Amino acid sequence: MTNPILSDWTTPFEIAPFADISDDDFAPALDQAMQAHNAQIDTIAENPQPPTFANTVEALEAAGEQLDKVLSVFFTIAGADSNAKREELQRAFSPKLSAHFSGISSNKALFQRVADLWDQRDELELSDEQTRVLMLTHRGFVRAGAALQGDDDARMQDIKSRLASLGTSFTQNLLADERDWYMDLSEDDLQGLPDFVTDAARSAGQEKGADGAIVTLSRSLIVPFLQFSPRRDLREKAYRAWAARGANGGETDNRAIAAEILALRQERAKLLGYESFAEYKLETEMARSPDRVHDLLMQVWGPAKSRADADAALLTQMMQDDGINGPLEAWDWRYYAEKRRKAEHDLDEAVLKPYLQLDRMIDASFACANRLFGLEFAPLDVPLYHSDCRAWEVTRNGRHVAVFIGDYFARSSKRSGAWCSAMRAQAKFPKEQGPVVINVCNFAKGDPALLSYDDARTLFHEFGHALHQMLSNVTYESISGTSVARDFVELPSQLYEHWLEVPEVLAEFATHAETGEPMPQEMLDKVLKAANFDQGFQTVEYVASALVDLAFHEGDAPPDPMAKQTEVLAEIGMPQAIGMRHATPHFAHVFAGDGYSSGYYSYMWSEVMDADAFAAFEEAGGAFDPERAKALEDNILSTGGSREAEDLYLAFRGRLPGVEALLKGRGLIAA
Repeated sequence: MTNPILSDWTTPFEIAPFADISDDDFAPALDQAMQAHNAQIDTIAENPQPPTFANTVEALEAAGEQLDKVLSVFFTIAGADSNAKREELQRAFSPKLSAHFSGISSNKALFQRVADLWDQRDELELSDEQTRVLMLTHRGFVRAGAALQGDDDARMQDIKSRLASLGTSFTQNLLADERDWYMDLSEDDLQGLPDFVTDAARSAGQEKGADGAIVTLSRSLIVPFLQFSPRRDLREKAYRAWAARGANGGETDNRAIAAEILALRQERAKLLGYESFAEYKLETEMARSPDRVHDLLMQVWGPAKSRADADAALLTQMMQDDGINGPLEAWDWRYYAEKRRKAEHDLDEAVLKPYLQLDRMIDASFACANRLFGLEFAPLDVPLYHSDCRAWEVTRNGRHVAVFIGDYFARSSKRSGAWCSAMRAQAKFPKEQGPVVINVCNFAKGDPALLSYDDARTLFHEFGHALHQMLSNVTYESISGTSVARDFVELPSQLYEHWLEVPEVLAEFATHAETGEPMPQEMLDKVLKAANFDQGFQTVEYVASALVDLAFHEGDAPPDPMAKQTEVLAEIGMPQAIGMRHATPHFAHVFAGDGYSSGYYSYMWSEVMDADAFAAFEEAGGAFDPERAKALEDNILSTGGSREAEDLYLAFRGRLPGVEALLKGRGLIAA
């Protein structure tokens, strides 16, 4: 019987046949797909004909189709709907996959063919896109250690295998801590909480099989609890549990794992001839060097800390007015900031939330994409991996563009955070294929589901990533969609957040869940005026995390990452009442894999550009200016990694921005 993962998918638009796939299918499918991929690689490497772009680089691009299918399905559900079996499989797959891809990158015969082509590139008459793919292929082999010999080569393979296993363990430990902890709430404990928080707490209790309402470590529940609960003792208990994820001792403790990961990364960089892992990692990014990253972060840190210190003084006074002496603590900040927002802006999140229905915000994100890029979205009735998921066909001028899947609700089987991935990337070689793109979020369920303003911003952010995938228009999958520099990849997502704040968008789509009435103009004005509220706090918690990440990777690996974290925070004068957005034991961006390691700064690097890029629309015909929208698609959204990121931005804007646009956008300096 054919394994359903490896069979021809006859589903609409060749979406994975989730209904036919069981957990028992994954291991044999992976083994078979890796075996097939290895055979393809051997054929390319051992080809007796001289290397050509077609028989080597394009052959590599075409290889591994079965493996792509297995991995796209497995890692989608492993992240968004895990269970004990899938976690076991993930632990088993990590070293196998590391060995598989290491075997390819260390294949000397294969690398020699690529190197020969690179040396002959000026005589090959390649297109610009082909030249780019050749350069990236050659660079990828070199940076993976293909030029290493003997013991160094063997050690590199061991390091990569161990890092893959450690990253999986880090992720699963964090998921276990988030899944297993919760705090029971009595009816008295619910006093003072708005209905949307109590409803979410009761829904969480039902999912856990608890007797009543609970608080979990899901951001969509714990943050509003910290904002609204008048019970300081409960806020402290919840916050301490949230901050302690990955650092509770026992089998799920991530501190030793983080130390080993940092040591192995530094050893890997040294084997490749770099002074530090940060130098290795940043070489291919827009920033290029740790010094440029540090300079950007410190330019922002000063104004952000000044604002946060001033805000802390005001919140401390509010707390003391409540009869509480002593310093403002991390479990107090959100509570008093929410009270201050209500007082200063007359904006109550409990009153605002009914205007931010999930379905209406999805409609808003689609409508903006329609006005900007002509995209249309029609619901699809197809089996997906979880009943919470929904799918749409994306078309333009009647032609199929993509399939978009949304998985929006928090659940204990889903890792925290929000992300976008392509289950199938856009490409024209070896055959034309439209992308299948998924957004995964962690919003609280409700009837209807209501979002905070931050939730709505997250929805637009992830959909910006989705547009980068859906509008991709390149030949080769290796440079498709979001296959760009890490400090450029957040530009489309952060830029798209700006459309949520366009008054006409909120006026049309921010409608009350019960009455259907649009958000009153007075409230709309308050929402937009308060958009930069508490930016001192938000910027400080982010920049602190980015600076710690950079410090971890700039020199020799710290033997005790927690001590290094403390040292960095002391050096920059971290305010006592603000915690890092991601402390080391739960810093999945940095330790679950290499993606954002030494690169968490990239959100801010991209924000420097996104503030400037949206200004380009405002300077032209407004948020929906058709010429600017076309320039954005032509130069950034459709081009993937076909050119250097800096060149793409210059083509769109004509210049590179300074940090002032970001500081003004966050309200940290006068506009």
